[in-house]
Order: sequence, then structure tokens, then C-alpha cells
Amino acid sequence: MRCKSNQVSREGGSLKLVPEGVEDLWQVYNLIAPGDRVEAITFRKVQRDTAMGTESERIKMKLGVEVEDIDFDAEVAQIRLRGRNYVENEHVKLGSYHTLELEPFRDFTLLKDQWDTYDIERVKQACNPTSSADLAVIMVQEGLANVFLVGEALTVRRQRVEVTLPRKQGAAAAGYSKAIHKFYDRILDAVVQHINWEVVRCVVIAGPGMWKDNLLKHIHEEAVKREETALVENRDRFVCAHASSAYKLALKEVLASQAVMNRVQDTKAVKEVQALQDFFDMLAQDDYRAVYGPSEVSAAQDFGAIQTLLVSDYLFRSRRVGERARYPSQTLS
Repeated sequence: MRCKSNQVSREGGSLKLVPEGVEDLWQVYNLIAPGDRVEAITFRKVQRDTAMGTESERIKMKLGVEVEDIDFDAEVAQIRLRGRNYVENEHVKLGSYHTLELEPFRDFTLLKDQWDTYDIERVKQACNPTSSADLAVIMVQEGLANVFLVGEALTVRRQRVEVTLPRKQGAAAAGYSKAIHKFYDRILDAVVQHINWEVVRCVVIAGPGMWKDNLLKHIHEEAVKREETALVENRDRFVCAHASSAYKLALKEVLASQAVMNRVQDTKAVKEVQALQDFFDMLAQDDYRAVYGPSEVSAAQDFGAIQTLLVSDYLFRSRRVGERARYPSQTLS
């Protein structure tokens, strides 16, 4: 996500953003709450009187709505915001209901009367996901690789490498090894470009068969040849794991693997998963020490009896302003 303008403080302010994919739209969906104001360029069909009668025409205009309803459709990569228009326009009456559609690569401006700590942190993470993504996962299979950065709040695909490999038999067999070498080189280039070793603690190479093992061997050998000092010094941070494919859906298999969990247990993504599992385990074994629900958690907080507090994103998106403000202050106290 790109941030084109940032005039935000806890007292209020505006932010101009450009989402660049579905992951960014998911962050925007969790950032916008009822009562916020959103401005964006949109197209509306208007009626014009001409000598030939009435004609319809699509006109580009700027609309601003005070948000009442929010809907996110991941399949079509679109957020729909419904509310009353508050930007004066010759074609749209003030106070009339309209729907704004937010899509990738179309900028919009978000205005809030109050930006809490979590809103500000979410914007920082969304605009610079590599700043908090301390786990890198390279998913590889025959002819396809995806490089992911996994953070506390989201997973971002930084690069996709896809090639057509020749057959192992027949006249094309002679070029197979050379094509594999070039395929692995492109993945290595992506690793050098996208992995910040000051942030990333572990790199998991996952995939079916021997693809992951061969890629790891290639990375270590080429790092020495190319004199990639950072790769050579951090070779111990690499670990291999099985995955059924190189697609994002297989990430769940990788993070669920006990061998991987043991190596990446200090990363933010795994800590979040582990915290939720610890809660369910304690609830099953000693339910007096695990509580849930607003009143029960508040009572435990009054006694200073909270070791780990888990709060759903849904509560930060409450329609009631007082409730939205309550939970950030509760987590900070």
C-alpha cells in the first residue's frame, strides 16, 4: 500500500492511500469504521436535457461519504462504503445516500475524528509490510515459486517466479539442467532483493519432493560464488519443510509443521497462533484460569490477573465510538 499523504495525529486528521492488492484492501477494511469520512473519485450516470430529449452521461466526480455500512468482497477485490454525501457537488445533493467503491490502484482519502494507537500502527505496517515481517517463506515446485513475507497482521507476496521448463526426455533434455539453474537463480535474486536480514529471523523453503532441498543447496552454493555476504552469514536461518504446492494456500501446512514451529517460534506470526492455542488448552485443562467476554476480562484486569490478552479485530471496528476507544486503552493499561 502506498501512502500519498499523511496528516494523522491522535486528535484526528486525514490519510491518502493507494491500495495495491487484496491484502491492502483487507487492511483498509479493518481501518475504516462507521462514522469515518471517505473521499474518492467515482463515476456517476447523470441525466442531461438536450434538443433531442433526455440523455444519460457518465461523469467523473469527487464524492465524500460519512460511512454507515462497510462491505468487503475479496473475490472481486472491492470495498463498498455506503453513507450520506457531505461533499458539495452540482450533480449530487448534500445528505443523499451513495455508495463508494474502493479498488486496487485507486486512491482515496480517509478522515477520522480520532486515530487510536492501533489505527496508526496498522497504517505503518500496511505501508511498509517488510518492517514487521520477520518470517520469509519461499514456496517452490516445478516451474513455480512464490516469495512471501509473513508478519503479525498479514502475509504479503513479494514476488512470483514462473517459468516453463523443458521436458527431461528427448531433444529438450539437454537444456533441462540449464533451465533449472536459471529458475533457481531468479528465486535467489528475489531473496536478495526482498529479504531484510535486520528484520527477518527465519527463511522457510517449502514445497513437494526434492525441489525445496535442491533450491536450498543452490542458494548456499551461489551465495559463496557471488560473494553475497548477507546470505553466507545468515545461512543458519534457512530451514526446509514439506508443502503440497507452491501456492499461498499451502502456507497453512508449513506453519502447522512441528519442525517449522520449533525453528520459527520467536516470530510474530507464530507467537499469535501459539497464544490462541495456549488459550484453548488452558480453557480445556483449567477453565478457572481462562476467561472470555467483556465483563469477565474487565474483572480480571481489575485484579491484575491477566498474563495474555487476546482482542479480536472485530471489536476495534465497533459502530459505537466509545466501545472502539475502550479496547485500545484496555490493551495499553
